[in-house]
Amino acid sequence: MMRSLWTAASGMGAQQLHVDTISNNISNVDTNSYKRERLEFKSLLYQTMERASLDDADTGKPVNLQVGLGVRPIATSRMFSQGNLERTEINTDLAIEGEGFFMIQTGEDEVSYTRDGSFKISLGDGENNLVTSEGYYVLNSDGDPVTFPENIPVKDIIISKTGQIGYMQDGEQQDTGTSIGVVQFANPQGLEAIGGNLYTTTPASGEPILEGDGDVATSNIAQGFLELSNVNIAEEMVNLIVAQRAYELNSKAITTSDEMLQLANNLKK
Repeated sequence: MMRSLWTAASGMGAQQLHVDTISNNISNVDTNSYKRERLEFKSLLYQTMERASLDDADTGKPVNLQVGLGVRPIATSRMFSQGNLERTEINTDLAIEGEGFFMIQTGEDEVSYTRDGSFKISLGDGENNLVTSEGYYVLNSDGDPVTFPENIPVKDIIISKTGQIGYMQDGEQQDTGTSIGVVQFANPQGLEAIGGNLYTTTPASGEPILEGDGDVATSNIAQGFLELSNVNIAEEMVNLIVAQRAYELNSKAITTSDEMLQLANNLKK
């Protein structure tokens, strides 16, 4: 069977996954702190028909005769570039300017990480807890849930640029003595997305490094702001058109190969 059938089929499969990735980017254009993904490809094995060689007289074939056997998706890289900040005027909305991630308690002994700072206040047991929209606790730099006294309204909550947590009470600013937990990773590309704007660590990402404890540049926290998605719609539309055209051309290559095989089978001796 002609190599082009298998080669073009691998191209169609790769471009379909490319379209899937682009579609996910476009669908998350309004998702807080979403980081766009980019699909990476690798060529498959090459079949060598003739190798480059030299004879004793230093003459011969200077180049190889090879034919490629297609393509395969190898990885999805997540672009962690800074998204634009949008002012919300809500004191529990926090945006990170820098490389950091918020720490979120998603289980009894499980911590996940996010850039989405659209936090809320949950009431309970004499104190207010800072939580995500799903109700997960936001953790401070000590690894404990961020809490405020029960009688403190949201408008009196104060989060400084460095993450220090405080509030206004009786006209005076009170300091809780804790700060918002922000961590960094040696290789954020190695983080695993688990949905809900959350990531978990993997051996490739390395362990979280608490800002202030390591030799890492600390991030700034903007209260009353949210980080927007870093998806560029114009760029994604161009990528979508290119992927569609590549898919169509691979399909055309299969059709052409099939017609050539048909002609060969119809040849009469």
